[in-house]
Amino acid sequence: MPKERNEHPTLMQGNEAVVDGALAAGCSFFAGYPITPASEIAERFSLKMPRVGGTFIQMEDEIASMGAIIGASLAGVKAMTATSGPGFSLMQENLGFACIAEAPVVVANVMRGGPSTGLPTSPSQGDVQQARWGTHGDHTIIALTPSSVKECYTLTVRAFNLSEKYRVPVILLMDEVIAHMREKVVIPSPESLEVFDRVRPTVPPDWYIPYEDTPWGVPPMAPFGHGYRYHVTGLVHDPRGFPTARPDEIIPLMNRLQRKIDQHLEDIQTWESFMTEDATLTVVAYGCVARSARRAVVEAREKGIRAGLLRPVTIWPFCNKALEEVLRSSSVLLVPEMNQGQLVLEVLRANQGQVRVFTLNRVDGNIITPEEILQRIEEVV
Repeated sequence: MPKERNEHPTLMQGNEAVVDGALAAGCSFFAGYPITPASEIAERFSLKMPRVGGTFIQMEDEIASMGAIIGASLAGVKAMTATSGPGFSLMQENLGFACIAEAPVVVANVMRGGPSTGLPTSPSQGDVQQARWGTHGDHTIIALTPSSVKECYTLTVRAFNLSEKYRVPVILLMDEVIAHMREKVVIPSPESLEVFDRVRPTVPPDWYIPYEDTPWGVPPMAPFGHGYRYHVTGLVHDPRGFPTARPDEIIPLMNRLQRKIDQHLEDIQTWESFMTEDATLTVVAYGCVARSARRAVVEAREKGIRAGLLRPVTIWPFCNKALEEVLRSSSVLLVPEMNQGQLVLEVLRANQGQVRVFTLNRVDGNIITPEEILQRIEEVV
């Protein structure tokens, strides 16, 4: 097929694609601390951000990095940071602050082996549950997981769009393989990209209610420094942002924070189905493991096994609807992961005993190969 106007192929690394996608989405502020295997993101931002009139800051640690991007977001700009497992752990308190203050930010987490310092240069998928439940309390979060270098670009754009649209932190959950691999990528032309900017208030500053409920569930967001003054806190607050202990104010706030995600799942959730229409066995995989799983499915078909692949792109909120679709034909689910079993917990919850569920796990810093997945398919089919 002929390329669209202004599109061009380039050899690009996953981490590089994240930076270019962020800039295409309008990101103009990056604060971070170098950490393997995400350091290339900060390095590339340090070169490119000044060229577009944006701001790059190397912070003293990941706690400060999260605080900086929240402040930048409140000031009205699109902001992100990048890290890996230990740094992601340090970010959790401020990530919770962003949730309750409804500050749209994007966090790229390039997963590596853990816990603690773990395997700094080796791939893992050990942060899946932390991405959802790492910060305390009831909170909503969106996490996207790419499986190619091009998706590192397109999903970074999408991460900013979802963050701006729903005023929620969005996590780009990558693994080291996807972050460091290089592929030929056709960069979409700028005019072909959908870029969403946060809704701003249309009322005068005196009339502005910063956390009012709306049919959409998301209040307009005024930037600091433009005439609008309001209170921002990590405490549960009333519609004007001031701390409250009144149940009639606490309950509506907490319900709205959940509702603004739940009522828009069709817009937020995406997934890829491969050969699942008649599959009696479906592999559920994400990130680099999904690439191995795709090959294993093709080879299983060649052996007469009706296998398919369900790849969650939106990993949180989990795509229950997608799983329901494959359960219409599949009697077996196989969940290969580079951890001791994390997404499989959500698969089991959604499955509720309808079909048999099996796992395939590696935690030694090596990827799960197509051969290993095919062998496991043959064992459980």
